[in-house]
Amino acid sequence: MSIAPAHGSSLSAARRSRELTATVGGPAVDVLVVGLGATGAGAALDAAARGLSVVAVDAHDLAFGTSRWSSKLIHGGLRYLASGRLDVAHESAVERGVLMERTAPHLVRAQPFVLPLTPLVSRGQAALSWAGFKAGDTLRLSARTARATLPAPRRLSAVETRHLTPALRTDGLRGGLLSWDGRLVDDARLVTAVARTAAAHGARILTRVRALELTGSGARVRDELTGEEGEIRARAVVNAAGVWAGGLVDGIRIRPSRGTHLVLRAAHLGPLPAGLHIPVPGETNRFVLVLPQGDGRVYVGLTDEPVEGQIPDVPEAPEADIGFLLDVLGSVLDVPVRREDVVGAFAGLRPLLDTATGEATRTSDISRRHAVLTSPDGVITVVGGKLTTYRRMAEDAVDAAVEARNLTAGPSPTASLPLVGAASPRTLEALPAPRRLVRRYGTEAPAVHALGAADPRLGERVLPGHPVTAAELLWAVRHEGALDESDVLDRRTRIGVVPADRAAALDVVRELLSEAPAQQG
Repeated sequence: MSIAPAHGSSLSAARRSRELTATVGGPAVDVLVVGLGATGAGAALDAAARGLSVVAVDAHDLAFGTSRWSSKLIHGGLRYLASGRLDVAHESAVERGVLMERTAPHLVRAQPFVLPLTPLVSRGQAALSWAGFKAGDTLRLSARTARATLPAPRRLSAVETRHLTPALRTDGLRGGLLSWDGRLVDDARLVTAVARTAAAHGARILTRVRALELTGSGARVRDELTGEEGEIRARAVVNAAGVWAGGLVDGIRIRPSRGTHLVLRAAHLGPLPAGLHIPVPGETNRFVLVLPQGDGRVYVGLTDEPVEGQIPDVPEAPEADIGFLLDVLGSVLDVPVRREDVVGAFAGLRPLLDTATGEATRTSDISRRHAVLTSPDGVITVVGGKLTTYRRMAEDAVDAAVEARNLTAGPSPTASLPLVGAASPRTLEALPAPRRLVRRYGTEAPAVHALGAADPRLGERVLPGHPVTAAELLWAVRHEGALDESDVLDRRTRIGVVPADRAAALDVVRELLSEAPAQQG
C-alpha cells in the first residue's frame, strides 16, 4: 500500500511560486475562482474535475475566513425542516450523506448529541424536540444515508443521560433525547483536502494573492508576499469571497451574522462521551452546543448576531456573546464555568445574502439557501449557504459559469469524487498509523506517522497537553501549502485557538519553518 501523498496534490511554497509566475500575465484560463474557503476550493475542484483549466486565488490562506470558524458540524437540515424550508433541509441531508459515505469518510463521522430534559425543558418542548429528531431521521432516509452511518435517535433514562454527559446537574433531570449528526474532525482540514484534490486535477491554488479588481474576463491581482501586481485572464470568473464578496462586485449585499464559540479545557468539564444540545431559554428552535474536540478542548457555541460596518479579517468574540454562552451553559451543568475558565474564543461571520424588504429581520431568520448571481459584466458570485452544502454551491456556481461563457464541460462529478485521504471505513481501519492521524489525514496518515518514526524529534508533541506532533507541522509545509506560522498554528492545526498554547508553540514552529526548505531539498 502506497503511503506517499496523492499524485499531484501536494501544495508548497515552491509550487505556488512556479504556478504564480505561469499564471500572472500568461494565457487565459477557463475559470478564475476568487476565495479559497470551502465554496471557493469546491468551485476550483468542480471546474478542474470537469476538465477545465482553473486558477484559484485567496488574499490570505486556505480556510482563512468563515470556513475555519464553524461548529465543525455537517448538519442534516433539522433546523431548516423545523422552519418549513424543506428544500434546504433535504439538500443538507443529501450533502451530509455525500461527505460521510463517499467523498470524505475520513474527515466526517457520526456525532452523538444529548438534549437533557431538565426542569427548564417543558414536556411540550421535549415532545416537539423528539418529533424533530424523528423527522430528521426521515430526512436521513430520504437522502439514502445508511443507518450504519447515522444511528437512530432514541429516548434516554436519567441514568443513561448522566452516563453520556456526566457534567450535567442531576436535580430534576427526567432523562434525555439522543440524536446523531455529521461531525468534521476539523473544518479547515476539509478545505485543505478539497483544495489539494483540485490541485491533483490540475487547478492552480494560489494563496497570498489578492484580487484587487474583478471583471468578467479576469482580475487585477497583487502578490501579498512581494507586492507585485499583474493580470490574470480568464474566460469565466467566480467570486466566492464569502463575507467580502460585496467588495469585489457591485450590487452584492451581504448581511453578515456573527457566530461565537468558547474554548474550554476538557479537563474542567470531565469526560464527555457525547455532545450536548442545550435549549436557549425563550427560544423554540435554538440551542447552544457543547462539542468535545478530542484534543483536550471543548467548544461551546454558538451565537447568531448581526454585524454592521467594516468586515474585519479576523472577527473578535465580544464579551456579550461570551456572557450569553456561559449563562446558557450554567443552566444545565453541575460544574461551574466562569469567565476565567474560558481559555479561548473565536467568532466567524456567515455570508448571508441580504434579501431584506425594509422590515427588520433577525439574521437567525434569514434563509441559509445559497444564491448564484451574475453581474452585468459576467462575474458569477456565489453567496449564502453553509459549510455542509459547499459542494452543491460550488457545482451551481460552475454550472452558471459554463452556461454564461459557453465553456465545453460535462456535468459535475464531485458527488462521487473522493477527496485526498478518503477511503472506505474498512481500509481506514486497517491503516498502520495512530487512529488520531487516520481521522485527520486518512490514507496519508502512515506517511505522516513515518516522518515522526524516522526522526524522533519530529515524533515529539509540539507542546504538552496537545496531541499535534512536529511531523504534522512539517507535513503542512511540504504538502498542505502552509507558508508561515499562522498557516500552521491557526489553520492546518488548531493550536492557535487557545492564545496561551499558540504562544507556547510559536518558537518550535518558527524553528521548523526555517529548516523545512533544506529538508525538502
